[in-house]
This record gives sequence, structure tokens and C-alpha cells, in this order.
Amino acid sequence: MFRLLLRSLRPLSGPPDLLSAGSARSFSGSVPELPAARVRSLFLDFFRQKHRHRLVQSSPVRPRGDPSLLFVNAGMNQFKPILLGTADPRSEMSSYRRVVNSQKCVRAGGKHNDLEDVGRDVYHHTFFEMLGNWSFGDYFKEEACGMAWSLLTEHYGIPADRLYVSYFAGDAGSGLPADEETRRIWLDLGVPPGRLLPFGLKENFWEMGDSGPCGPCTEIHYDHVGGRDAAKLVNGDSPDVVEIWNLVFMQYNREVDQSLRLLPQFSVDTGMGLERLVSVLQGKRSNYDTDLFAPLLHQIHQRSGVGPYRGRTGAADERNVDMAYRVVADHVRTLSVCIADGVHPGMSGPELVLRRILRRAVRFCVEVLQAPQGSLAGLVPTVTHMLGDVYPELHREADRIMDVINENEAQFLSSLQQGSRLILRTLNRKDYKHGVFPASVAWSLHRDLGFPLDLVDLMLEERGVKVDRQELDRLIAEKHQVTSDQQSGVQSQVMLDVLSLAELQRLAVPHTDDSLKYQYSLQQGRYVFPACHATVLALYDGQTLVSEVTEGQPCGVILDHTCFYSEQGGQSHDQGYFTRDGLQDVLYPVEAVVLAGGYVIHQVTAAESLKTGDQVQLHLDQVHRLSCMAKHTATHVLNFALREVLGPSVHQRGSHVSADRLRFDFSVKGSLNVQQLQQVERCVSDIITANQIIHSQELPLQAARCINGLRTVDEVYPDPVRVVSVGLPVSELLEDQTDRQADRQTSVELCCGTLGRRDRCCLRMWTLCQPDCQAPSPLQLTPPIASQRRSESCLML
Repeated sequence: MFRLLLRSLRPLSGPPDLLSAGSARSFSGSVPELPAARVRSLFLDFFRQKHRHRLVQSSPVRPRGDPSLLFVNAGMNQFKPILLGTADPRSEMSSYRRVVNSQKCVRAGGKHNDLEDVGRDVYHHTFFEMLGNWSFGDYFKEEACGMAWSLLTEHYGIPADRLYVSYFAGDAGSGLPADEETRRIWLDLGVPPGRLLPFGLKENFWEMGDSGPCGPCTEIHYDHVGGRDAAKLVNGDSPDVVEIWNLVFMQYNREVDQSLRLLPQFSVDTGMGLERLVSVLQGKRSNYDTDLFAPLLHQIHQRSGVGPYRGRTGAADERNVDMAYRVVADHVRTLSVCIADGVHPGMSGPELVLRRILRRAVRFCVEVLQAPQGSLAGLVPTVTHMLGDVYPELHREADRIMDVINENEAQFLSSLQQGSRLILRTLNRKDYKHGVFPASVAWSLHRDLGFPLDLVDLMLEERGVKVDRQELDRLIAEKHQVTSDQQSGVQSQVMLDVLSLAELQRLAVPHTDDSLKYQYSLQQGRYVFPACHATVLALYDGQTLVSEVTEGQPCGVILDHTCFYSEQGGQSHDQGYFTRDGLQDVLYPVEAVVLAGGYVIHQVTAAESLKTGDQVQLHLDQVHRLSCMAKHTATHVLNFALREVLGPSVHQRGSHVSADRLRFDFSVKGSLNVQQLQQVERCVSDIITANQIIHSQELPLQAARCINGLRTVDEVYPDPVRVVSVGLPVSELLEDQTDRQADRQTSVELCCGTLGRRDRCCLRMWTLCQPDCQAPSPLQLTPPIASQRRSESCLML
């Protein structure tokens, strides 16, 4: 079997035309089949036109500033700042009340991981689309249920006698009553009592996490068979009775001590998987039999050396041929969407998960479907044809997606050959202990070459050898422990919960004025930072707002003014300390600074008691700030230089600026060679040497987006927004919207960070921070080895 992976690959053949989905049975022959694109648009139009919802575009599958997620895995992910009360009050998001969208979701890796189930059945996917509507403090249960029932039965035409509804039965142990309100609403809508079913916490109570907003939910289930009483099959893992829509009513907040408190503002969060809904409306038991997958399956067959897809599972699926069809069809959709959104196969986090997805798809392509090398990337045009109209980035990035897949496929096949040689060399060693293969070698193959462990087992099994499983399990557990320890340290900050943020608003505590963080100046070659004297407006002890904290107590401090920069936009927070009026010798070190809902929260451990109303003097660590300014300025210059050298295909995917280093993540077609790196260095050095003034100006967001050459990343920007340019005043860029501006090349970005006032200052500070840096080049770009093998690169200073 392994030899098949390494065989000489035959050329592609077969016509490129798409196969339209075949006719499908409908509900008793009375409801016409709806194409998937029409199902999606009907959902969006129903809420947008009929019920005044705002259509919000899908966020990328790479989460925005949420380290708890590998991928966006639910429609509500991009709206978490609203639900948690942390949305910037100046952003468009803070005005959302009624929202509808179709969200790209990936469930692979992490808590929600469907990867190994994909292909084994006919309904699991790593990529899927989640249709959803939301209310943030607007309508609640009655309107949500009424709209859902109307859409399903009147607009989609699903017979009401095929539907069953579950609701929350209550939980005595948690002190939660049954959701009788929702039950009465469904009865009023005409749902028979026998089809209205109570369930407990597991099925009908939704929670965001260990703490945070939560509430009862009600689910609508569909019976594929019909003409019977299927109530006992609801939530019974029956393939005939499936959940199609979940309506969550967020009315509680789960506290750290696991108690529940009512939220100050109730919200509705609903989710309905497009793939399952389409299978219902097209009368299919399998998602893969719908027009979301049929064209892909047809194209896979055209490239394969096996018979057509027949939809078999389990023992009936000889040699796992139909499983391979489903794996490849699902995975190429996931790969296309992720790569278009800037997630590339790599060595850690979501990049590592995507690498496993790609390699799993390659194995099934070559090993089972007997398809030639390049077949997987050859399916991308079909994906873009099917999904590109609703997610236009797929059209824009189609060529790059194919290049990344082809490059990584070739690399994987090469790794298989290298791994095969290493296995044979180990087996032929004189000190080899016959019958047991060293776990350290197997683990190294998997960790360093991405060699699948099950393929190691397969190759060894052919030679009557087994891996030292006990030692291998120990190495895997050790790796998981390291990863868990790293993740556990991510969220160590004192962050206000949604109830405390709402209480601040109720008490009319004003948002923090942090404008002083920008009011530094360059005077005679030295930076001067403003003094800041402030009043303590609120204190947070980790659970609730308090009027006083005592010595040794960790807390969050909210002031009326601050000169400290809160962590955002990829830049680390400022460091420093407070002193209290009348107690100047006692320091309150600031451990972290975060922004939530317009409030800047300074995390401190109280050196002495601290009360609301106390007057404090803020002392900024100027060396730390200057180092961050140098790195942030260099980030802007580097972004511009990369585009100058490599062209407009360069897209920033993220960055991180701290006092000791900067990291710049970007995607580009192909890897950077040494000559290109040297060109980028020269470009950056020339810009710095020119000693240009760095300008900034706050503008309305819409006006800022009109500036030619503006560079942005996927973030939720405030309105108004700060624009930063190098060399040319922002006002000039705004006034000159002609083609002449294109000749006046400059770095111009939306940015909330702190930068130098002149480029040469960046050079001077860089020299101070990097004493070993050789003149005349003040900047050394060091890409990791991985960036030489894939299209997403990371430059570190």
C-alpha cells in the first residue's frame, strides 16, 4: 500500500466540466428542490428584508485576537466582544442590534474536532457554513421562535409534521427552572404537545465556556422518514431524526464560582448548518449527495483511477473508496477557505492542523483514489466556482491556494520517501532490537517530517515489527502537557466580566481617556513623555467591582486618565507603576494593561490599600515604550518594503511588537530567497536613513478607507480611526485621490499603536536595542527555516 504512495504518478485526464446535482426526492413530491445557493440567499434575505437585520459578512476562519480558538468554529465567534461587553464603543460592531450572516467555520483540532470522523459517515465536515441570526438586546424568545418557524415551514416549505422541538427541562441541582416561556411560545405557534420535548443541561443549555454568558436553548429537529411518531428518536443519535436549528437565549452569566446571575441585556444566538439544511430541502440523507458536493465528487472521479462515488459507508465500502471521496471533497474545501484567509500549512497551532488536513487528503488521493500528483490542487477551481460568489476572497486567491497545495503536496511526498529511508536504516542498524521499533524515531518522523504515525505502523507491520507503544504514548503525552502548560498561561489577566462592565455603565463611570499615550514629542533628539495624574474610578477584584482593595490583593484599576498603552493592534502593553498621593514611596507595579468596552484596566497587585477616589501618579517605563516604538515603526516600514520588493500579492496576516522583538506574518506567492531578503533590507534602510517625519491623524473610517495605498488587516476598527503615514501628511493623502498619488509612494496604515516621530529615530533606537547589528544595514531579517518551504512567511527582528 505504501509503495502506491511513492509510485510514478500518471498524468491528469478527463473533461473539466462540472456535474450538476441529480434529481432528488422532495417532501412527498410536493416541494421543489432548492439549490444550495438559493437556500443560503433565502435565509439571508428573509432576515435582512423581512425582519430588518443587518447583513454582516463572514469573518475569516482565523480568529480575531482570541487565543482560546484555533479556528472560528461557530457563527457567534466574531460577536463575542458584544456578548462579553468588551466591544469598542467607537466601533461599528457596538451598534449591532439585529444581525444575520453566513459564517465560514472550521472544526478540526481543539475542543471541537471532527477531523477523524470526516469520511467515515455522510454528515461530518471540517469546513461548514453556519447560517445564523442574532439579537443583541433587541428581540428575544417569542420573536426568535416565530421567525424560525415561519422561515422553515412557510418559506422553505418544510411540512410541520416532520418537525420536533426540544426545550430546556430545568435542572434542580443548578437551581434552574424549566423554560416554560419557550414551551408556551411553541404551543402558541401550533406545535403539538407530543412534538414538544423537554431535555436537560447537556442537550438544551448552552454555555460559552467555564464562565461567561449562557442560557437555555431550543432546538428544531427534522424527521427524514415522516408519517410516524418519532419523538423517541429526538437526541437519540438516529440518522433519520436530525437537529437542524439551535436557538440560544443568553440570559445568564456563569460566574467563576459556577453560580448564575441574570445578564443586564438578553441576547439571541441561533445557528443552522447550511449543509444539513440543504440535505433536508433536497431530500437527501447524505450531505455529500447535495449540490454542495456533487460537482466536487464528479471532478474527483475524473482525476482518479477508481469507479464513481456510490455513497457507501462501513463494511460495505470496500477499500474505503467512498470514504476517500468524502475526505478529499471535504478537505479541499477546508484547505481553500483557510489558505484564502491566510492560514497556511505549518508547524504549530492552526497551521499544524491544516498541514494534517492537507496530508490526510493527499494520502487518500494517492493511496486510495489512485489520483496523480496535483489532483488535489486541481479541485480548487471547482471550489471557487461553488463558493466564490458568497466568499469572493476565494476568487482572488485561487492561484495562491493551488500553489500552496501543490508545494505542500510535493513536500509531503518527499518527506514520505525520506521517512521510508530512515525507517529502513533504523531496521538495518546493528544495535536494532528485533520486533520493537524505537519510539523516539517514530516520534521524530511524526514531529519533524509530519510523517503520519498510522503510516509508520503500516510500514512496520509489513515487516512484522511494532513501535514501542508505551514509550510513544509517553512522548505524545509529554508533548500535550507542554502545549497545555503554554495555553494555561495565556489568560492570566484580570479581565472584567460582562456584568461588571454593565455595572460601570449603569453607574455612569466615564470611559478612560487614554489620549495621553500619543502625546509624546521629540525635542532636541530626545523623547519627552507627558506627566499623568489620575483618579481611581473603579476597582475590580476578579469577580466584582469593589470600593477598596487591600495589600497583596490582585486587582484591576480603572482611572479617569492614563498615559499607559493597552495591549492591542499587535503591540504589547506599557510597563511602569503607580504611586498614591500621600504615599509616594510605595509603588504599585502595573503588570498588564487591557482595553474592554472603552475602559482601560490596569492590572496591579496592591502594595498598600487602594480605594476608589484615590489620586495616583502614573510613571511610564520609558525605555520599554521607546523599544516598542522602534519595533512598531520598523513594522510599518517593513510592511511597505515587502510590498515594494515583492509586489501587491503580499498580504499582512498579523504582527506582534514587544520591547525585545517584532514578528511580521505575511502571505506571498512563493518563498523569499536571499536576494529578495537583501532587497527588503536595503529598502528599509533607505527609508530610515531618509529621516522622514511620521504623521498621524484621526479620520472617519469611511474617509480613511478612500486613501490610495492604505494597508489594513482583518480587524474591527473604531470609528473614527487613526491613520499613520511615513513622509507625507495624512491630510495630503486624503486630499489627493488622483492617480498622481500612486507615484508618491509611502507607508500608510490604520494603526492604534505608538510609533516614532521620525524614521531616523527608529534607526537610533534599533542600534541601541541591537548592539551587534552591523552598519550600514540597521535591519536584519531572519526568516525561520519553515518560511523557506511554504508561502506564508514570518520575519523576525
